[in-house]
Amino acid sequence: MSDTARPWRIDTTPDPVACARTLAAAFAREPAVSWICGPSQAVRTHWFETTLRTHATLDGARRHALVGPDGVAVAAAVLTPPLATPTIGARALWAARTGVRCGPRALRRTLSHLHHGEGLTPDGTWTLEFIGVRPDLAGRGAGGALLDHVLTTTHAPAGFFLTTADPATVPLYRRFGFTVLRRTSLGSLEITAMTRTVGA
Repeated sequence: MSDTARPWRIDTTPDPVACARTLAAAFAREPAVSWICGPSQAVRTHWFETTLRTHATLDGARRHALVGPDGVAVAAAVLTPPLATPTIGARALWAARTGVRCGPRALRRTLSHLHHGEGLTPDGTWTLEFIGVRPDLAGRGAGGALLDHVLTTTHAPAGFFLTTADPATVPLYRRFGFTVLRRTSLGSLEITAMTRTVGA
């Protein structure tokens, strides 16, 4: 299908819950989310909803969605600006909701994953927290279209940072100018940290 035939539009202010549901479907088999949430779709959806609601409280936080003609998100991306962190109150509410709705294992593993990633993030970079496409539309260019939009519309003088536990996504990120910064392990996960500099 040619780019001109794709009936998608970009939504730069999508609802966090709509993004969460899109990402919960997109990440059904992603290693890090599976390690955190287990196989339950309900737990995965609750985890994304709680996480994205908290993320939406950050100053400068961004969400983007690729939306089809029916108004439903086909793909979603979530970015965190440099040095943005939730308030103590927002963190406490997130932890309580995650523990109750997703279970203590999901809470512990999320905190471990967050701590692990914080030590890898270069100063001043935007973090691409999540980008994913609904499984029924994978392979049609939606992910690439959304990633291109995110990278070209975000003012990021120090560049971008991401981590992935899915080796199949590394070639996609390389095509968009990301390079491998470091590879590390967390539990059963093999995590690749990647950066993209300005002009890449």
